[in-house]
Amino acid sequence: MRSTSYLIAGGLAFLAGCQTLPQKQTQTQAASVEETIEYKRKPTGNQSLERIQEDVVQTQNLWSKLAQEMQLPIADNALIEEYRQWYIKHPKHLRIISKRAAPFLQYIIAELEKNNLPLELALLPIVESAYNPKAVSPGKAAGLWQLTLPTAGNLGIKMNWWYDGRQDVAASTAAAIKLLTYLHKKMDNNWLYAVAAYNTGEGRVLSAIKHNQARDKSSDFWSLSLPKTTRHYVPQLLALADVIKNADKYGIKLTPINDIPRLTLVNIESQMDLSLAAEMAQISVEELKAINPGLNRWATSPVGPHQLFVPAEKAKVFNQALAKVDNESKLNWVRYKIKSGDSISKIADQFETSAKLIRSSNGLNGNNIVAGRYLIIPVAGKDPDLASLSNDQVIARRPQVKTSNAKLVHTIKSGDSLWEIAKKYGVSIPQISKWNNLTMSSRLQIGRDLTIWLNETSAAQASRIVNYKVRSGDSLARIAAKYKVSVAELVEWNSLQKNKYLQPGQILKLVIDNQATS
Repeated sequence: MRSTSYLIAGGLAFLAGCQTLPQKQTQTQAASVEETIEYKRKPTGNQSLERIQEDVVQTQNLWSKLAQEMQLPIADNALIEEYRQWYIKHPKHLRIISKRAAPFLQYIIAELEKNNLPLELALLPIVESAYNPKAVSPGKAAGLWQLTLPTAGNLGIKMNWWYDGRQDVAASTAAAIKLLTYLHKKMDNNWLYAVAAYNTGEGRVLSAIKHNQARDKSSDFWSLSLPKTTRHYVPQLLALADVIKNADKYGIKLTPINDIPRLTLVNIESQMDLSLAAEMAQISVEELKAINPGLNRWATSPVGPHQLFVPAEKAKVFNQALAKVDNESKLNWVRYKIKSGDSISKIADQFETSAKLIRSSNGLNGNNIVAGRYLIIPVAGKDPDLASLSNDQVIARRPQVKTSNAKLVHTIKSGDSLWEIAKKYGVSIPQISKWNNLTMSSRLQIGRDLTIWLNETSAAQASRIVNYKVRSGDSLARIAAKYKVSVAELVEWNSLQKNKYLQPGQILKLVIDNQATS
């Protein structure tokens, strides 16, 4: 939503506020556009984003549904005809749109229906962003709906280091629906006014209406004096609606998108490592991020929203795995020894996390830390590009090396996952992958033996986090002795008060030396 015009890659598609029709692109430019829309594909036996985009079954086509249910009148207007002819002459553009929209269109249409809004509005992301959820305009509007920073903030969208809700399809769609509903009511229930106001702001449209009324002039949309970008914006949407509604008449073959749920929105309740989430959904991290484009880091945001899209056919297995995971286990942790000169913000930068998360993970109320003491730091489960990391990050995420011959063999059984196996033996998924030459696309085969090395240590990761459930009769001293830690450490790790009793069922977080408990 903005008045600034711009073109997306290769000039193939034009967006809101364009003042001229796109120029004919060269073959090289067209190829570059194709490249920008290709998600990384991995040949696996499971449903992938590619299949989500291209799966064709005998169900109703969403384009046909839109054609049947669109209701906005199409005026006999020169600009509408100009845009109509452009779409007719550039069918490749609509094929690209279909590919991009496939994962999200059914969800957006369902949300519009839920809110009793005209289905033509599902075409606004074509005008705004060509259905590219990562699109960013020169004016810094972002996402499918091209929301600006001020508009997004006013609509309650979260934006931080971890996450940009403008690029999150669920959050931005909810915000756009909220805004369009408000504008429709504000504009006397006139959808042409409302769409114009979405582009240029309600103030300009209301001012133009009042200007004409004060002079006894017609105040319909076509008679208003509005910015050129807005005068093109509404005709572009209407032309697009007409072309889709009458595709057969205009000789356009729209790529089918089936009217079946492609994605399910799951409440994950707290921050989660994306590698763990992808493992639980049985897809790659790349595929998970492609359907959750608002995520900018290795984990979801610690302050929410705590929700993820997963492929609809994977929702059941994901929820089953999620039910077995406590919040503390949704991130990987390292034990970091504070050095002289360290600060919480510096440590947060080193480990690609936030100072707030470090404070909350360690029960700190302020920023005071003491050299020689330890902090528990949440880190990514998969190794990113090591070349971009600091020394501390490299050490923290380096695969652990074998230091003993304590090896066991785990035979894969039905229902096993790498995450469950890793948790069972107190190791990490990257370790198991390294020991057994597994890749992101590898699938577990029932009956296969996996090598697991116990007593694994590394320079910065010689410990693991254990959640201990307090039993009747337990004391800090007894728990400390059992796990070979000190009472002071138990108090520090759990922000306990020494004069308060432990309660049965209470969960304590312990940092356990792997060698000490072997």
